[in-house]
Amino acid sequence: MKVALAKQMHEIDKSAVEEYGLPELSLMESAGHRVFEAVKKILGDTAQKSICILAGSGNNGGDALAAARYLSNAGARVKIFLLGNKDHRTASFNVQMKILRGMGLELQQLESDRAWERLQVTLRFSDAVVDGILGTGFNGQLRPGALRLIRLVNATKKIVVSIDIPSGVDADTGAIGEAAMNAVCTVALGLPKVGHYVCPGASFVGKLIVDNIGLPADLLNEEIHQTLVDDELAQTFLPNRPRDAHKGTCGRILIVAGSRGMTGAATLAAMSAMKVGAGLVTLATPESLNPIYEVKLTEVMTAPLDEVKIGIIGGDKATEKILNLAEKVDAILLGPGLGREHETSELVRKVVATVDKPLILDADAIYAFNGHADELKTCKQIPILTPHLGELSALLDIPVDKLRPALVPEVRRAAQAYRAVIVAKCETTVIGYPNGEIFISPLGNSAMASGGCGDVLSGAIAGLMKQTPFAPLTGVWLHGTAGNFAADENAEGLIATDVMNHLPAAIKKLRAIGYQNS
Repeated sequence: MKVALAKQMHEIDKSAVEEYGLPELSLMESAGHRVFEAVKKILGDTAQKSICILAGSGNNGGDALAAARYLSNAGARVKIFLLGNKDHRTASFNVQMKILRGMGLELQQLESDRAWERLQVTLRFSDAVVDGILGTGFNGQLRPGALRLIRLVNATKKIVVSIDIPSGVDADTGAIGEAAMNAVCTVALGLPKVGHYVCPGASFVGKLIVDNIGLPADLLNEEIHQTLVDDELAQTFLPNRPRDAHKGTCGRILIVAGSRGMTGAATLAAMSAMKVGAGLVTLATPESLNPIYEVKLTEVMTAPLDEVKIGIIGGDKATEKILNLAEKVDAILLGPGLGREHETSELVRKVVATVDKPLILDADAIYAFNGHADELKTCKQIPILTPHLGELSALLDIPVDKLRPALVPEVRRAAQAYRAVIVAKCETTVIGYPNGEIFISPLGNSAMASGGCGDVLSGAIAGLMKQTPFAPLTGVWLHGTAGNFAADENAEGLIATDVMNHLPAAIKKLRAIGYQNS
């Protein structure tokens, strides 16, 4: 499924009307009915339920008025309040108003103190609220009336169903102004929007329902360069393993990781590569730490590297050994727990510039390129970087508070500028490719805010490099699914090992999806 920007969705709606002859009112009717169905499902039944309808002056408000009619016809006691400039009302909005007035329903314009008082009383006794105030056209700061209305509704803690996107959330960035409607459910019209998935806006969406509202399928598949990593897409990621497979054909992976005090990161990465089906995994690690891994890792081979300090690698001898090991493998992961000593960062940059093998750079290997990001363009193959927001912020020299609301365009820009695949980890994983394509994965959960979960992801991607051309996307899907399985069992007590141990179950689920749809 594509993920639209507000302008792209507007163009789709416009094309549906102008090129396909689909009446705007027809789309509004479909949207209203879908919102009605969402409210009915939440409440169980709408008969005799009190529903407060909030409508702005645009087509988002018109959708709310259409929903009001369906709710009233189903026996709900509907109270309708209008906000916004009367002169900005669309023709379709005015049609919906005329129909409701013909039905004898009262529409209150929120202008006078008396109207606001009536709204407060209505909210107090409402079973649910339909939010059709702003929609996807909002960006920047809320006007005083909208801010007052959103704060008033949020204070009541009522069930809110938002149309398209909660009022106050920027559809393109997930940014919010001074407030945003706190929805229990959001009905996205046509396609989901970036703001549904990126925080802080994503925290206000509640359950997300996507409905195409009858838009022509061809329009929804046009050249939109953001795609949701959902089950339908994921089933295409991992080919079936042939009967004559052996460990050599399933991937020889070299992982350069670990330093004094950071042995766990290397262990998690190496074992995660094994858990996703890599055939042979070799961990190259500081010589003094090698005995630890000889005990901890049964299935993973180890290769001790020369140290510049106890537990810290660097220098020509270690570099040369890594390059020799690299000749015999299918992919190389550098970085988990590797350390940030000057000598280590130099080693990383030299290895990256020299090897002609698929590369995954995580954690401290990404740190090595802070101030040297342009050197990524010299890689002989397109590298895969797996930064969290802090690491991406440092690499791009953009403060996190500036990066977050521009996450999608900045990931796209970085992937193109540095000729790299960027797997940006936050509450939603955003994957950018050098050709400008963006993939968005909402899988995972807040319990995964635990040390080591990123090492599991980088190890999983590395372990998949020989098995699929879609290793970054497959790794993200498996990691998020495994994290959800782990959270079901452990809630906030989840640790990275739990995620790692659920990777095989995630693979089984992926296979089952493909089987069901075959």
